[in-house]
Amino acid sequence: MSAAAPVRAFAFVVLLLTAWAALAADVPYLTGRVVDNAEILSPATRERLAATLAAHEKATTNQVVVLTVQSLNGEGIEGFATRIFDDWKLGQKDKDNGVLLIVAPGERRMRIEVGYGLEGVLTDAIAARIIRDRMTGWFKAGRYDDGVTAGVDAILATLEGRAGDGAPPPEEPKKGSRFLDVEGLDEFESDLPPWPMRILLGAFIFGVIGIFTFIGVMTPGMGWFLYVFLIPFWAMFPIIVLGVRGALALLAVYVVGFPVAKLVVSRKEWYRKAAAELRKTGTTTVGGMVITSGGTRSGGSWSSGSSRSSGGFSGGGGSSGGGGASGSW
Repeated sequence: MSAAAPVRAFAFVVLLLTAWAALAADVPYLTGRVVDNAEILSPATRERLAATLAAHEKATTNQVVVLTVQSLNGEGIEGFATRIFDDWKLGQKDKDNGVLLIVAPGERRMRIEVGYGLEGVLTDAIAARIIRDRMTGWFKAGRYDDGVTAGVDAILATLEGRAGDGAPPPEEPKKGSRFLDVEGLDEFESDLPPWPMRILLGAFIFGVIGIFTFIGVMTPGMGWFLYVFLIPFWAMFPIIVLGVRGALALLAVYVVGFPVAKLVVSRKEWYRKAAAELRKTGTTTVGGMVITSGGTRSGGSWSSGSSRSSGGFSGGGGSSGGGGASGSW
């Protein structure tokens, strides 16, 4: 490996991170306890929530803020919530008692981000239950006023140590089981990198495992070893580019397609000649690569002949502990 290789690799990583950061959603101004940039709440709901949150802060010093944004611009809601929390500095500096409720209708995502000082009261499990039981049903029905209000009421009830308030969300129609319709799958795929970064990662990933797949198909001896060896790579690495469903479909294509391609290639005269030569002498050449048996017919090694290789309201200086929960609808 040349001395410039690590430098190029580092520059590539920096380029990817820079591109991702450029696509990240901007941090909005903190203009009050309810920042409805997505404009999904009615004026009456915004005023009522702001008054409720102000009264709670006056009684407890806990600082709870609601933010709606139309889109996350491809950024994961967890990272976005942390950036907002740290920039706004929600909660008191000596207590870290802030809570941020974010709703992004463009990606159908929401999150409750909790400050360090409140993680023991508003735990991750409770935050997840509030999202699932109090908010998701309303959002699926398109009733954002009711969903956000129910979420805020449940958060404040938890922080104040009383029973949850608010009417339960409407019942969802039961759906029949669908292939890969598993809980959390859509949530995972919504947190994938933005498409420009996924394209760059895909070019790298598929370029590497594609080369080894091609070698496995085109060469005798070690071909079937590579087939089995590459299955985990085809199963896992494409997930960050195509998501779980896409990666599973691609894995199925590989599992079936490799043997079919191998069968077709094995009928070629040059392939039979190379296989016979490998059995007889223990070495052969295919496409400029020297193939050796390594002492077995199923394994082997290979080498190339050419190389060795703002308003009047502001945060109180608190910080996020990274706790909370996310959800989708």
